[in-house]
Amino acid sequence: MFLAVDLNDNRPIYQQLVEQIKALIARGDLREGMALPSVRQVAADLGVNLNTVAIAYRELQDQGLLAVRHGAGTVVASRRLTECDPGELARPLRSALTHLVLAGLSKAAIKQLVQSELEKLDQKGASNERVASP
Repeated sequence: MFLAVDLNDNRPIYQQLVEQIKALIARGDLREGMALPSVRQVAADLGVNLNTVAIAYRELQDQGLLAVRHGAGTVVASRRLTECDPGELARPLRSALTHLVLAGLSKAAIKQLVQSELEKLDQKGASNERVASP
């Protein structure tokens, strides 16, 4: 598992970790039942606070993507978010599309960007900057 922290990103570090782990699950790099490195290990590898990683793992657990198994640590529980309302799923997409339109991108450019991002999700083993691995 490879994770990166971008100190120039406006998002909190825990949110960066959540989104990266979700992408690894979506791409199939992390499959159901696979163990994740311990909170302590990820924090040490990335040079971040233990609580930051713990918050990310807890959020993913609350979403049904991770499970804590005593003796086995944290494992991927599922590849699907639990309790997903299609309207709720569309909200961040709508927000991102609005941002792109306000940034002046054409519909064609937005479609190309979305297609490119979908292709990245299909790729396995994408690399990142500052990484943590098992």
